[in-house]
Amino acid sequence: MAKKLVIKVTAGADAPERCSQAFTVAAVAVASGVEVSLWLTGESAWFALPGRAAEFELPHAAPLPDLLDSLLLGGRVTLCTQCAARRDITEKDVLEGVRIAGAQVFVQEALADGTQALVY
Repeated sequence: MAKKLVIKVTAGADAPERCSQAFTVAAVAVASGVEVSLWLTGESAWFALPGRAAEFELPHAAPLPDLLDSLLLGGRVTLCTQCAARRDITEKDVLEGVRIAGAQVFVQEALADGTQALVY
């Protein structure tokens, strides 16, 4: 099993099941002791902002704020640079613990030894 997991989530409220799956897999991996890096891209970029995860609803799914909190505590959460810029989101706007980084950092993480990358 990979010791590191990089997950890119491209979906938000526009595709709630895919979004929830990404956050759930990431949170379960963190709880299992895996080093996790979750990348917020596309519509999931909004979840880097305070209160936005609480607006997400999907029946029979774990609450997104709880999943995000576990990732912020035990993993790494990154907001895509271009996605942030397109939405006028800056570092001063995001939740504590969320970094903003670009494709070069994503590629570096995804290609590291012992890493599995998933895209939702």
